[in-house]
Amino acid sequence: MRAAVFTGPDASPVCADVPEPTVPPGVEPMRLVGAGLHNVVRGLATGQHYGSGQMSYPLIPGIDAVARTDDGRLVYTGYARPPFGTMAEQLFAPLQAEVPAGADPLEIAAGMNPSLSGWMVLTARRKEIGALGTVIVLGATGMSGSLAVQGAWALGAERVVAAGRDPEALERLRETGATTVSLAHDGRDDLESALADALSDSSPSLVLDYLWGHVAEATFAVLGRRGEGTEADTSYVQIGTLAGHHASLPADLLRSRRIRISGSGAGSVAHEEMLAEAPAVMARFADGSLHLPYTAFPLSRIDEAWAHTGRSHAVVVPD
Repeated sequence: MRAAVFTGPDASPVCADVPEPTVPPGVEPMRLVGAGLHNVVRGLATGQHYGSGQMSYPLIPGIDAVARTDDGRLVYTGYARPPFGTMAEQLFAPLQAEVPAGADPLEIAAGMNPSLSGWMVLTARRKEIGALGTVIVLGATGMSGSLAVQGAWALGAERVVAAGRDPEALERLRETGATTVSLAHDGRDDLESALADALSDSSPSLVLDYLWGHVAEATFAVLGRRGEGTEADTSYVQIGTLAGHHASLPADLLRSRRIRISGSGAGSVAHEEMLAEAPAVMARFADGSLHLPYTAFPLSRIDEAWAHTGRSHAVVVPD
């Protein structure tokens, strides 16, 4: 079968003929419809993700996909055992959920992974406290962050504060009703002031942080000086590290307000839990509550897909 192949972490992907893997008992083969080229896929293939220690080469990249079963059903599937990823003509993945009628299968392939990162945290927090209240999204102009803003509105947030660098993306988020904060500030004080102004008198119930680094430190400072003497109860969830892998956590913050700081990622959430949320997320793509632009690339152009940048998500499709 034809597949995208990495021969090593420093290599470039190529399209090649590879032998079909041995199919585990009870797992049916499926035909690829589209596989999203997510940041985690890039990180795993190039050895830059914390989960890449389990990778071996040659490697077929891809962690999830939309595929067609032998009986013609469209399903969202993934999480096959490495080195057999989803960017291949045939898939042999153990988990699947049916794609709803009316959904664009390639948008599902592009959007499920980046949307689940925020969706699962949002739904868990809403279940925990009954309502979302004010939600902060740090890194809101990225694809995952933008979907987190959309998901917060879809799940009934009263207010969303969206912080990011891209001015055009911030303007689109402002049109959804979000309060926006530009992260293109020269200094730490300017960033703290902008975040403080955006929060106004409200206290967030949830912070979704796709950035970490100095942005997290500025947010900690603002939360710390707003916590004392309030009934604030904040869940701060670290998801991505686009602004740095390290951030200093001030002790005063932990003593001045009720706050829980945790992380959400592949090691903290089981694949089965993520798949259990897939039908609800796909339904939101089908009704337009969630949206992500994408660009499709055939397997034979995997090198172009890998180099793709911009405001659309790359999706790998069969030739």
